[in-house]
Amino acid sequence: MSGEVLFTVLVLAVGLERVAELLVSHRNAVRSIARGGVEAGRGHYPFMVALHTGLLVGALVEVRVRQPDAVPALVWTMLALVAASQTLRWWCVATLGRQWNTRVIVVPGAARVTGGPYRLLRHPNYLAVVVEGFALPLVHSAWVTAVVFTVLNGFLLATRVRAEDTALARLA
Repeated sequence: MSGEVLFTVLVLAVGLERVAELLVSHRNAVRSIARGGVEAGRGHYPFMVALHTGLLVGALVEVRVRQPDAVPALVWTMLALVAASQTLRWWCVATLGRQWNTRVIVVPGAARVTGGPYRLLRHPNYLAVVVEGFALPLVHSAWVTAVVFTVLNGFLLATRVRAEDTALARLA
């Protein structure tokens, strides 16, 4: 099986993981809203969805069009980082439980979560996003996608973290 086919399988697997995330997120968002949750930062959400979709599509298109050689040392290093980012992401999901979703929804009176990876970092899920955003495309040397996603994601995360921090400050 060619490296391009294996890379496509990897990207599709990450895409399926994203669908699973969205299902969990939707269920939790509905619960949070039903409990009086208030959404913040709604304006940047469509851009976030487009950017994350663009990461997956862009990586596949770049590999197909440019046909870069996969560098074995880079393949294995980046695969390890992709796996680590997925592990961190699902640790965040498990730690936040019903409070986790892909939107910024704060339920008045809810306690701020400070356990799990949140005892080490304020926004560990965003670390997972940053690492995955450059590592996934680089598994098959799709450096253009890695750079473009990383730059655009930097702008997005500046907005997202500001919105989330403002919303979470209401819990204090």
